[in-house]
Amino acid sequence: MDQRVINLYDEYTHKPLTRQEFLRRLAMLTGSTAAALAILPMIEVNQAHAAITSPDDLFTERVKYAGVSGEMEAYVARPKEDKKYPTVLVIHENRGLNAHIEDVTRRAANAGYLAVAPNALAPLGGTPANEDEARTKFQQLKAEDNLQNFIKAFDYLGTRKDSNGKYGCVGFCWGGAMSNDLAVNVPSLKAAVAFYGRQAKAEDVAKIKSAVQLHYGALDERINAGIVAYEEALKKNNIKYELYIYEGANHAFHNDTAPTRYNEAAAKLAWQRTLDFWKKYLT
Repeated sequence: MDQRVINLYDEYTHKPLTRQEFLRRLAMLTGSTAAALAILPMIEVNQAHAAITSPDDLFTERVKYAGVSGEMEAYVARPKEDKKYPTVLVIHENRGLNAHIEDVTRRAANAGYLAVAPNALAPLGGTPANEDEARTKFQQLKAEDNLQNFIKAFDYLGTRKDSNGKYGCVGFCWGGAMSNDLAVNVPSLKAAVAFYGRQAKAEDVAKIKSAVQLHYGALDERINAGIVAYEEALKKNNIKYELYIYEGANHAFHNDTAPTRYNEAAAKLAWQRTLDFWKKYLT
């Protein structure tokens, strides 16, 4: 796949670029409107490819907890045995809580964790099926209220009898940025993992109490521009961290519902590193 096409799709999904403008520019890259429409299924995220992890051997539920700007909702998965588990927050991309993130939540549960995936869009009525509508809703979120809604998830976790109080998190894209923000703002957090997410501000890094693990695709120039300053701040403040850059990988390389950007080798390696990281700091 032409890297220019992948970069255009990345711009479309992260900046205020209308679908009409995206298709116009895609047609220019591919040579015709017909070619652009033919290539669309190869580059767009398709939730039909999600849900590869069966919930049959897990306990799952949907819960609500109090947020600042309305009631929050979350998907929960853990092993069936009724006991206390190390607990991880799974944080979605800028599409809201969807089938793919629920699948990732079950993967974490299969690894022995109480995994909880909040939906940032719950106060705005939930996640629309149409991804353009979902991304538009993200622009309506108030940044500080949204951050507090995720911080309040840890208050909720403290009320659960199946949590042992050892907290970690993992986030992807928009959720990767939230993972970095939670590392700054939640002192009880022990292990924060961010996949290709915006980095925390250098001046805030001194507040981090958790260990941090960072995953980036080498071709993701937009997000990677912030790596150097973030790493310098992590070193300066003696924060325990791991940083991995995957050659040949794009933004969203872990998302197996994104056909052209999913990189199986990088995704599997990064996920195993995530599990190893949690095992080191949460068990």
